[in-house]
Amino acid sequence: MHASGKNAGLGLAVVSAFAFGGSGVAAKPLIEAGLDPLHMVWLRVGGAALVLSPLAWRHRDLLRRKPLLLAGFGLVAVAGVQAFYFASLSRIPVGVALLLEYLGPALLLGWIRFVQRKPVTRAAAAGAALAVVGLACVVEVWSGLSLDPLGVLLGIAAACCQAFYFVFADQGTDGEDVPDPLGVIAYGMLIGALVMTVIARPWEIDWSVLAGQALMDGTVVPAPVLLGWVVLVATVFAYLTGVVSVRSLSPQVAGVVACLEAVVATVFAWILLGEHLSAPQVAGGALVLAGAFVAQSARSARKSRAEASAVAARSAGAGPEKAEDADPILLDRGAGTT
Repeated sequence: MHASGKNAGLGLAVVSAFAFGGSGVAAKPLIEAGLDPLHMVWLRVGGAALVLSPLAWRHRDLLRRKPLLLAGFGLVAVAGVQAFYFASLSRIPVGVALLLEYLGPALLLGWIRFVQRKPVTRAAAAGAALAVVGLACVVEVWSGLSLDPLGVLLGIAAACCQAFYFVFADQGTDGEDVPDPLGVIAYGMLIGALVMTVIARPWEIDWSVLAGQALMDGTVVPAPVLLGWVVLVATVFAYLTGVVSVRSLSPQVAGVVACLEAVVATVFAWILLGEHLSAPQVAGGALVLAGAFVAQSARSARKSRAEASAVAARSAGAGPEKAEDADPILLDRGAGTT
């Protein structure tokens, strides 16, 4: 990929991280005002599905070509991530919920090593271990898990789903029948909305909450404004820019940049919601992000060296097949592709 394309992808990944990072601080006041977390998820996903429905019609051939990809993206990368994340932040601070979710990059390495049975470098394993140590600090295990245990478990479940978000976002990009990312997102939202309709039972929503106002650290904000931000900015815009960036960068690089979401959300929660983390939790959050970065960039560096070796082999007269045989990682474009 040309440098300009990579720079554009990097820019989109950063923008996506900032958009995703604002979801919790906008949703939590609505939840605290009386909206059930699952209802919040349904409104978010259902609203996004409504906005993106014209794209679904335009790419309706994907239903025939990539049904399993669409189902996986909708069930796990949309419904799973959102349901577990919102359920966790209803019990623990926004920043902690996102830090738990961003164990996803480390879990992605576990998928590569133990499910795909591909080698993982020592540096990558060290990054995963660093993230786990950071998690221990975030939940303050020395004080007997001072955070709500169920909230922590829900955050870890969100991390598992988040890891597969990068897997599904990059799925099929190496073949000839490459699915349009916009169509994948649109159908992912539609499928996610259908799943959440069964789980959330939206007919029980207290619509009076959405017609009223909510409090953000003492500041009164109209509920429709918060819901509009969650749907349009933190969902539609965030997913569009995020999936396109994965296609441009590969899952492991996009995963590193996406860790900015946790930092953005923590800062937003501090400024807008008045949520403060203790010093050990801040340090633990830094370790989680550092571990995710080390784990993902280690694999990216290895891939870059393999590509350089392949170029050198071709320059020396080796055929394309020989060049790829020099290192099997060349056959694996993305960390999570299957």
